[in-house]
Amino acid sequence: MPTKNQLIHHGREEKRRTDRTRASDQCPQKQGVCLRVSTRTPKKPNSALHKIAKVRLSNRHDIFAHIPGEGHNSQEHSIVLVRGGRVKDSPGVKSHRIRGVKDLLGIPDRRKGRSKYGAERPKSK
Repeated sequence: MPTKNQLIHHGREEKRRTDRTRASDQCPQKQGVCLRVSTRTPKKPNSALHKIAKVRLSNRHDIFAHIPGEGHNSQEHSIVLVRGGRVKDSPGVKSHRIRGVKDLLGIPDRRKGRSKYGAERPKSK
């Protein structure tokens, strides 16, 4: 416990907040290159195989990005666009890749939520 004199002389140090978006440089999207594409299992009560990729962004930051949707054509050296948005049950995965932009294809034959997965409008008969 500091004395009154010590508090007058030094004061209290304010707690520093950690920046969750330091890799994005406050940008809505960033371009990057895939370094590795793999799967990861989620935290304790959940069970799945999340598809994730290690991406080197244009500002030289390396991050893990989640690949949303079923199936993907991603591999090493693909150029991708990354947006924010963490995956709650995968520690260290704080961003998503945008489907249907650059080298990552959209999901064909998707009917619902098409804009989120880069799917084209189905031909009506």
